[in-house]
Amino acid sequence: MSLTLSKKAQAVKPSSTLAITAKAKELKEKGIDVVGFGAGEPDFNTPDNVCEAAIKAIHDGFTKYTPAEGTLELRKAVCEKFKHFNGINYEPSQIVISNGGKHSLTNIFSAILNPGDEVIIPSPYWLSYPEIVRLADGVPVFIRAGKEQNYKVTAAQIDAACTDKTKAFILNTPNNPSGMIYTREELLEIADVIIKRDIYVVADEMYENLIYGDDQPVSIASLNDEIYQRTITCSGVAKSYSMTGWRIGYTGSSKEIAKLMGSIQSHQTSNPNSIAQKAAYEALMGPQDSVFKMNEEFNKRRDYMSERVDQMNLISALKPQGAFYLFVDISETLEKEYKGSNVGTVGNLAKILIEDFNVAVIPCDDFGFADHIRLSYAISLDQIKKGLDRIEAFVNTIA
Repeated sequence: MSLTLSKKAQAVKPSSTLAITAKAKELKEKGIDVVGFGAGEPDFNTPDNVCEAAIKAIHDGFTKYTPAEGTLELRKAVCEKFKHFNGINYEPSQIVISNGGKHSLTNIFSAILNPGDEVIIPSPYWLSYPEIVRLADGVPVFIRAGKEQNYKVTAAQIDAACTDKTKAFILNTPNNPSGMIYTREELLEIADVIIKRDIYVVADEMYENLIYGDDQPVSIASLNDEIYQRTITCSGVAKSYSMTGWRIGYTGSSKEIAKLMGSIQSHQTSNPNSIAQKAAYEALMGPQDSVFKMNEEFNKRRDYMSERVDQMNLISALKPQGAFYLFVDISETLEKEYKGSNVGTVGNLAKILIEDFNVAVIPCDDFGFADHIRLSYAISLDQIKKGLDRIEAFVNTIA
């Protein structure tokens, strides 16, 4: 057949995180003891009360279609959560429940972008952002924030990147992959630029419950009315409640944008899973003990991993303030020799680690940093210790 397939689809890069995870799983199935640092999901079970709510929904026959934008019950619960946790006032008509965070972002950019509109993406970034923007006919524009900036872009950088085609700026705090968070003062400066340039800010706050130490979550939409009008806030239950497979995300935005997103979703997917919506309601409105327990455990792992990497040769990392990732600078290793050849690239380093040291890491060239790797601490402390021992053995081999 000579039929031409979609050029847009052919241009989409496959997820390197999923590829690494699949490779690690393949080796494990062969009986090889692989430590996987690729996990973007908590290793805890979904809380019992949430699971019980889902079981009750099934027994009660809550297995039919719901409104495309989500049940009124859950949208009201999201409004309560936004009000008390984020300090943002939304009405149910401003909330859209989706099939996970990626789906929320797809809805957002489908609703706000016209062909050729530019979206400013700070680097390092979650690797799906550029692809989701491109699929919505937008143009990603990258601005880099290095280690010397704590991997956070400045308001001045955003302002300089704006053109007459700029439609939105993506703000991810806590950040995947760096784990950094933006302070209230930094957000106020960014908000001033967003307002001056009259663009949208897409605030991805998926890791908002995973902040450590004395740092507090700050939602940019809570700062003042002008930035509120220009913000689309995106979150979900996946990371905070260990519900990655339940696929429930949500957004808060203007009524106009929410209506567009609900309309788009009604044709593309219909409603989010009815049973998962009942589970998400319980997650948001029920006891929060499990959230605090997971946070405490992640904090212990973060401390251990940061201290271990600090003691190693050739690699370094800033201590993350949130999420569950360590963003590791491996630039010094790339010119080192291993088995007669330079390590060369972060992709080759990842290949060496998984094939010769049985440890899977995420190379971050697809995150905008070709000299960094991402290590997840959403795995047990025993696995973290074993995996870091193997990484240290590799580093010592080439040091």
